[in-house]
Amino acid sequence: MHSAKKASDVRMKTRIAMRRSIRRLAERASRNAEYFERRRRSFALVAIVGFPLYYVIWYYIFPQPYENLLLRVIGSALFVPIAFEHRWWPRLQKCRSAYWHFSVLYALPFFFSLMLFKNQSSAVWIESSLIAVFVMVLMLDWLILVFHAVAGVCLAWVAYWLSTENAHIEPVTLTHLPIILFAVILGTLANYVTEAIRLEQERAMLATAGSIAHELRTPLTSIRVGASGLHKYLPILLDAYEQAREHALSVTYIRPPHLDAIAGVLKRIETEANYSNAIIDMLINDVRPATVKPQEFVTCSIKNCIQIALARYPFSDEERDEISCIFDTDFNFKGVELLMIHVIFNLLKNSLRQIVDTGKGRIFIHTQKSSKNNQLIFKDTASGIPSEIMPHIFKRFYSSSSPDGDILGSGIGLAFCKDVVEAFGGSIRCASVPSEFSEFILTFPTIES
Repeated sequence: MHSAKKASDVRMKTRIAMRRSIRRLAERASRNAEYFERRRRSFALVAIVGFPLYYVIWYYIFPQPYENLLLRVIGSALFVPIAFEHRWWPRLQKCRSAYWHFSVLYALPFFFSLMLFKNQSSAVWIESSLIAVFVMVLMLDWLILVFHAVAGVCLAWVAYWLSTENAHIEPVTLTHLPIILFAVILGTLANYVTEAIRLEQERAMLATAGSIAHELRTPLTSIRVGASGLHKYLPILLDAYEQAREHALSVTYIRPPHLDAIAGVLKRIETEANYSNAIIDMLINDVRPATVKPQEFVTCSIKNCIQIALARYPFSDEERDEISCIFDTDFNFKGVELLMIHVIFNLLKNSLRQIVDTGKGRIFIHTQKSSKNNQLIFKDTASGIPSEIMPHIFKRFYSSSSPDGDILGSGIGLAFCKDVVEAFGGSIRCASVPSEFSEFILTFPTIES
């Protein structure tokens, strides 16, 4: 019984230690993600207002040689969807990043370079171009910054050449070119260093998680070795006790419920140790960005993946009873079976935690097959997902909290699921009604059986 309690303690320490090891970075990354999202919206609002406002300034108040209302209206209109990106349809969420970069490419390097050329490199537009470079440094990482700078200027020159009879570069532009290039290079180096620090933090986190996993597996190994010894000798000891009682020998009386508990201790030790090991493996696997090589893909059966996941997951007896699995049909997909099993593990872990926290709910798993695509649908009827968290659930290291401050998730499990399913050519989305249910729909392309 003492060993079973020790195993339970290790299980708890495993979960606490692993969560603590990533909590600080997860919270920091979550704050960064929210910060960048707010920054995008703020920039969008500035662009929506700034484009028409400065048309009035440069056309009526301080007239410049060239102005174009249409170009400014396009720039302003491009950022209206970004100001309301949190309300985009789930199917459009995957396009947010591409749309954002396209809008920034137009609004900063293209527009400001074109206006610089059109205004014969006036002092106003040279200064404006430097401000645009500064904003790009703030908004973009180093690789995207270089691409935007080169592509935007080239596209602006093409547009200038096509729309101007005597297209040429003013000498003053060449004079200021080294300054602008220096600003771009300095910003690129600064962003590169920032990105290198972030990657180093992630590597340090992985090393810490690996170290914690090693330290936790050591006592687990001792517990399992002890359980092996108990498995060998405990039945003999219990049989000897029963024979001593039958022959009225002087032995300490053990109540029948305690005997039953002793007899079941091996099962509890094994369950707790297996659960702890499974949690360690899951967290370590999730925290690494999924690296999937298409050349390693094989044809996998979704039914087989589900059955293996349900057989290997360390359920308690009560948890297993909460799952209802219905296979309307089996279907195949191209991928890696082990990664798909870990995807199901993560969905199970999240749903079971919600059921425990809420005190109600069941899990329903079923499959659907059609001529266009195949789906695995994973639903739990626990607490649902709050509407303010829904847009962020697949973001890596997005850390959500309960009203009382408890960390609900570290933002690695569902991000791992998304990476894996999309690598398989599929998609994952979530529908949820708070306090009622959460439903994850995993869609896979149809392949030949």
